[in-house]
Amino acid sequence: MQLGIYTFAEATPDAKSGYLIPPEQRLANLMEEVALADEVGLDVFGIGEHHRADYVVSTPAVVLAAAAMRSKRIRLTSAVTVLSSDDPVRVFQEYSTVDLLSHGRAEIMAGRGSFIESFPLFGYDLHDYDTLFTEKLELLLKLRADERVTWQGQHRAALKDQPVFPRPVQRPIPVWVAVGGTPQSVVRAATLGLPMALAIIGGGPERFKPFVDLYRETWAKAGHDAATLQVSINSHGFLADTDSAAAEAAFPPYMSQMGKIGRERGWPPPTRRQFDAEISGQGALFVGGPQRVIDKLLWEHELFGHTRALIQFSVGSMPHDQMLRAIELYGTVVAPAVRKALGVSSVAA
Repeated sequence: MQLGIYTFAEATPDAKSGYLIPPEQRLANLMEEVALADEVGLDVFGIGEHHRADYVVSTPAVVLAAAAMRSKRIRLTSAVTVLSSDDPVRVFQEYSTVDLLSHGRAEIMAGRGSFIESFPLFGYDLHDYDTLFTEKLELLLKLRADERVTWQGQHRAALKDQPVFPRPVQRPIPVWVAVGGTPQSVVRAATLGLPMALAIIGGGPERFKPFVDLYRETWAKAGHDAATLQVSINSHGFLADTDSAAAEAAFPPYMSQMGKIGRERGWPPPTRRQFDAEISGQGALFVGGPQRVIDKLLWEHELFGHTRALIQFSVGSMPHDQMLRAIELYGTVVAPAVRKALGVSSVAA
């Protein structure tokens, strides 16, 4: 099982001090985080796309290109690329460029996004939410397969025997489909033979097992090779030297950011009681000292049999020194223990 982290590069005030670091410093910190994750042997680093004041990255490919220059082995992926409101041609070109710069380490995690700001920003109608993603994913896969593309759709100008360059090192460059928990999305990914990234950010992980089972069943029915099936479980979490230190560090920013998003969407604010339940042995959050996170990773692997686990460090802004310590613990303590238990090695070795 590959182990990695992903971030939305929060640009929110520190939940305790109220201090807001400048965007250029946040990006400088992010480059240090990538370099350390690479150094300690993690397999994957993901960077998400948002178009909001509380996140600093709107163009993951640009940041991943910079990350390629600060790393040597770790795989670099979007988390996610909001394909519905982007141009598949540009997405393919951008990630092909990242792939060339990184010598074959780039990946695209395509999704519809959990926020809607990009749709009016780029002139798309939310009523076309589903058809936009379906059509653009089709074009992205065609671009990936062929150097010259003839294609016609509803939401983009047609292409007629159009050459598209540059081409990536990897043939093909990996394209994952990010799924939030709808059967239709699961079936689409499996039918197309694409790896699936399933986000579990709350509630009992057992609730999501039917989606993984559906993915495996649909994959088999579509005639794809079982040996190539890939599933990533993407979760929220944070690591510190002890369980209590991790919880005390993670709760204030988690409360602040999830509370803000909850107010926007009409959800009740998170409580400490709920948070403590989520970080317990079979909750959704990977918050704790190394042994708690090791145990939870192995428990979820028994549940899902997935091939990749990504943890979002963190939800809300976290002091940079604490973030670096979390990455260090993940790479030097947690990852080796999980790999030893599962009998696997790092893909970045």
